[in-house]
Amino acid sequence: MLLLVPNISEGRDAGVIAAVAAAYTDAGAVLLDTHSDPDHHRTVHSLAVPDPAAVPGILRAGLRVAIERIDLTAQDGLHPCVGALDVAPVVHLSDDERGLACAAALTAAETLGAELPVLLYGVLAGGRSRAEIRRGGREGLQHRLQAGEMRADFGPQTLHPTAGAVLVSARPPLVAFNIELAAGASLGHAQVIAAAVREGGAEGLPGVRAIGLQLTRDDGLGVVQVSTNVEDHRAVSLGTLVEAVSRHAEVTGAELVGLAPEAAFDGFPDAVPVRGRRTVEDALDGVSS
Repeated sequence: MLLLVPNISEGRDAGVIAAVAAAYTDAGAVLLDTHSDPDHHRTVHSLAVPDPAAVPGILRAGLRVAIERIDLTAQDGLHPCVGALDVAPVVHLSDDERGLACAAALTAAETLGAELPVLLYGVLAGGRSRAEIRRGGREGLQHRLQAGEMRADFGPQTLHPTAGAVLVSARPPLVAFNIELAAGASLGHAQVIAAAVREGGAEGLPGVRAIGLQLTRDDGLGVVQVSTNVEDHRAVSLGTLVEAVSRHAEVTGAELVGLAPEAAFDGFPDAVPVRGRRTVEDALDGVSS
């Protein structure tokens, strides 16, 4: 059993989001979870794939709908992106499945290259990060491709005019976790905290990527957030991350994007509410492998 966690650059149009999800499931995936955010203008679909051979076809089906329905020239979300189908990681739940996930991801990357440029990241690209590829946004990536400073691993060396490129990798579960600060915290404060807790910062949390953001809720109230990706929940639990952030500001709540392994919540403080809290194990219950 492999998982797919494709992210599309659409978080507001329910019809587009549903159409992409239907393309995945029609091609053989089991939809475990959908998480959409209008401020980030992004949707994360969590998919189970009982047959690893179906991975390339599933991702290509979703990509074709994304190309048809998502126009990046009108994208104004807070989340960095370079593609309509922005990232398409193949996730292995155990070390024994790592090779299978890598093979499926490479085959999928070659398949998607028939549609638009595909760039590998992480273990498939010598550790090259998504942030490195996204530096400067679509314009920055296009410049590096044209100048020969970076090359697409599959497909053309010119971005699709409205759908950009897609980033592909294989990895263990990553936890996308947004931590909200108390009223009165500024965007600048959140950015300073993000710089402190991320890998390489003063807190030095390994495998943690973080940025500070300011959102607007439906009620019009601004929410300041430290938005993080925890690449290895075994090295840094979500409780440890919240503790690190709380040393700099009061934490009032958190939000889980997609699914997280149950172990990621070991030792998590009961006093911090988490919206969307759902585990990979719960979602997979009843899905046959």
